[in-house]
Amino acid sequence: MERITALQQGLLAPATPAATATTDPTAFASTLQDASATATGTTAGALGATATAATATAATPGQRALQFAQAEVGQAEQPPGSNDSPRIAEYRTATAGSGIGPWCSYFVSWAAKQAGAPLGEAGQGFGAVGAVASWAQRTGRWNPAASGTPPQAGDLIVWGGQHIGIVESVDADGKIHTVEGNSSNMVTRRTHDASGDGATGYVRLG
Repeated sequence: MERITALQQGLLAPATPAATATTDPTAFASTLQDASATATGTTAGALGATATAATATAATPGQRALQFAQAEVGQAEQPPGSNDSPRIAEYRTATAGSGIGPWCSYFVSWAAKQAGAPLGEAGQGFGAVGAVASWAQRTGRWNPAASGTPPQAGDLIVWGGQHIGIVESVDADGKIHTVEGNSSNMVTRRTHDASGDGATGYVRLG
């Protein structure tokens, strides 16, 4: 009988929970939230990388050239007025036979080359603005300003044989935003009226 009583007492005694089975609801919720945030961040990062890759693939040569030009905004002559600096020397490498001098055309030649759409029949680039316009006219890339057809982001904007830049955007009211090399001795952003402040034409890179 004593044996039976002992067994009954053992069965009825409350079980002591194992330490490893104890769960803090707050800690569990925190762990779940951290895991969820990590997973979300990883997914968002993957989607962002995919979107960036898709955008790069879809971009036109002109849009790619614009991206390179935008990254150079603020690069300046050293010293001012010298038409030179280590970075401007890099722009000149995109043009055959280049030398220190006005560099707006060197700049767009460099941006176009970086984008995989070098200027010139042989990809030689141009140091003279007029040479860019002549090449564009020969190859069907020229959009005269007189046509009234507005430029697109990534088009080169030409002012006779004097100056050249790259169109960044066009507002609904026609204002043209540009990135230009050799403007106030540096690569800078400018805003022009719907006529491009007297632009003679635009060059479509592709």
